[in-house]
Amino acid sequence: MTGRLNSAQPYAIALFRIVVGLLFAVHGTASLFGVLGGAAGTDGGTLDAGTWPGWYAAVIQLVAGALVLLGLGTRAAAFVASGSMAFAYFDVHQSAALWPIQNGGELSALFCWAMLLLVFTGSGALGLDRLLTARTPAAVEEQRAAEPVTA
Repeated sequence: MTGRLNSAQPYAIALFRIVVGLLFAVHGTASLFGVLGGAAGTDGGTLDAGTWPGWYAAVIQLVAGALVLLGLGTRAAAFVASGSMAFAYFDVHQSAALWPIQNGGELSALFCWAMLLLVFTGSGALGLDRLLTARTPAAVEEQRAAEPVTA
């Protein structure tokens, strides 16, 4: 059974990446464009352009979320997203109370750790990263070098 689970791991990581990226991008879309209920605390409105830190966080959520969703530059996008959520937690939520359940920072904490996990796992299967890197001349040469030589 462990063998089957291990063989499915790249696909499980890909599904995790897609769901996390979609949910992250939706938060940015809501804050920037006022869809799906809009930005938190605005009664369906948007954040004013350039306001610190909310508008910048929304841009990071939309762009990094879309990149993670597509599996394009996953590690870098997830690193930026994780850092922005750590900042959100410690700057916005931590001052209200110690525990995330008390200060409303559950989503920030979960997104931070989920994105940090993607920094280390990469995009998994089904990511555009794999399609782009598989076609570079260096990757083709590396694959040829790894193949056994037959006489």
